[in-house]
Amino acid sequence: MRQIQHPGPPFPERVTAVPGAPVPLRFSLEAGLSVDVAIARGFAAAGCLGGYVVLRGGRCEPFRFVMPAASPDDAHAAWYSDTFAPEGSVRIERAGAIVGERDGRFFIHCHGLWETPEGRRMGHMLAPDTVVTEPVEAVGIGFRDATFMAAPDPETHFTLFGPVSRVQGGEEPVGPRVLLARVRPNEDIGTAIESLCGRWGIARANVHGIGSLNGVRFADGRRVEAHATEVLIHEGRTGPDGVMRIDVVDMDGHIHSGPIVEGDNPVCVTFELLIEEIPGP
Repeated sequence: MRQIQHPGPPFPERVTAVPGAPVPLRFSLEAGLSVDVAIARGFAAAGCLGGYVVLRGGRCEPFRFVMPAASPDDAHAAWYSDTFAPEGSVRIERAGAIVGERDGRFFIHCHGLWETPEGRRMGHMLAPDTVVTEPVEAVGIGFRDATFMAAPDPETHFTLFGPVSRVQGGEEPVGPRVLLARVRPNEDIGTAIESLCGRWGIARANVHGIGSLNGVRFADGRRVEAHATEVLIHEGRTGPDGVMRIDVVDMDGHIHSGPIVEGDNPVCVTFELLIEEIPGP
């Protein structure tokens, strides 16, 4: 499997996770607010510290995003493109946002697909610089007892989200479990998810999240060779009927979608996940 060399020493624990008690979320991003503020308000209204939401519909203007790119120096193994600033209104087709904390405030990490006046595009939304003009639907899962915390990562030299628990007094979530998780570079994303579920005794789960892969190998034989990509899980499920269907954009801006194979899709920089246990035998 492909390997990417990051500038710092590999962190010993390659897959980390904490459990959380899920809070179903459904709200609209309010027109006139930046996307990060609008999402933060929805989470705060539900008393949630972090989680994951899928965004659909609505429009934004201005809209700002970047795509994956090669690093201009040896300080990082991958980097971002210059900022794209489409002229006019942009409609969100679908996007996924990991919500957590950075420097004591809500912080949003968002990948998605959108319709711009120049056509369909995909990338990493710059949420503070993107303003809602028509309400956007947000549906997902929040947590009052866990979140993602952004911190400097010595391995990649980026500031990255990692899962943290906010449980008080040794309490543990009851009912179906939901894991907040992070997968580090050079780990196959499918194998990491299956291993994590096995470790926690989860037989079947829905999988949500965003991240980056070092090239992509699809189940139908298609290949993406770019060492840096931006990825959104479109449909993820473990168990007998398991599937991992993703949307991905490469460094040339080409969008690829479909189910991927397990065992040959290594993480490039990071992958942030919610693994939602499906009750039943």
